[in-house]
Amino acid sequence: MLNILIEPLKFEFMRNAIAVGILLGIVCAVVGSYLIVQQMGMMVDMIAHSVLAGLPVAFSLGFNISIGAFISGIISAVIMAWIQSQSRLKIDAIMALILSTFLAISVTLISLLRTTKLDLDGFLFGNILSVAPSDVQQTFLITVIILVAVKIFYKELLFYTFDPLGAQASGLPVNLIYLGMISAITLTIVASLQTVGALLVISLLIGPGITAYLLVKELHLMMGFGAIIGIIASVTGMYFSYYFNMPSGAAIVLVVFGLFLVALLFSPSQGILTRKKGE
Repeated sequence: MLNILIEPLKFEFMRNAIAVGILLGIVCAVVGSYLIVQQMGMMVDMIAHSVLAGLPVAFSLGFNISIGAFISGIISAVIMAWIQSQSRLKIDAIMALILSTFLAISVTLISLLRTTKLDLDGFLFGNILSVAPSDVQQTFLITVIILVAVKIFYKELLFYTFDPLGAQASGLPVNLIYLGMISAITLTIVASLQTVGALLVISLLIGPGITAYLLVKELHLMMGFGAIIGIIASVTGMYFSYYFNMPSGAAIVLVVFGLFLVALLFSPSQGILTRKKGE
């Protein structure tokens, strides 16, 4: 049994992948918890696709592609907020439109700017086994920045999350808080692009959070349990990938869903099989 746990760690690419997986498990759960309680899970999907539009621009200009992805994600969220403020359209319809538009922009720019060397499929589906030490350092830095920010502004974020109108009436800078939350989401997605990919990061941002939501009631506990679930899913998925020759990102997501299914069935307070009849 001990040999099963130790053997994959002999390889540097596995150590890097597991390290990034642990970091993403933590930061995705923390950021995703805020989105879940605000019923804004679709926001993750929109930004995850929108960041792709910034990749070919940054690549052609010789910039770090992560910077391009971050700027593109922020722009998409600002456009969404502007359209919402200027119309009576439902937020989910706006997000769906922006998602498809930015994805089309990314495909068009790759063709027009002749950045064919840019592997769009790699950013969509990820390859956590190709993670380099520099990627681990970048993910660690982003995780620390987000966790420190959440710690410092926890009370303000909590107030805004559950009562945005009350937060605005009390004088809190709700626009800055919104921008900060969007920045945290975008940073998390950028950190995940080359690992689990833009499509599969949606599961890491939402899955651990909603699993924890079935087990606890308070936001800080939801973030804590979600982080533990994210870590377990990432590490377990990597071991499944190693021993059963599975795609790494997909293995992590399948474990996330498996843990969610267990909580959905057996949660002490909300489990389908454990709740009292008539509830």
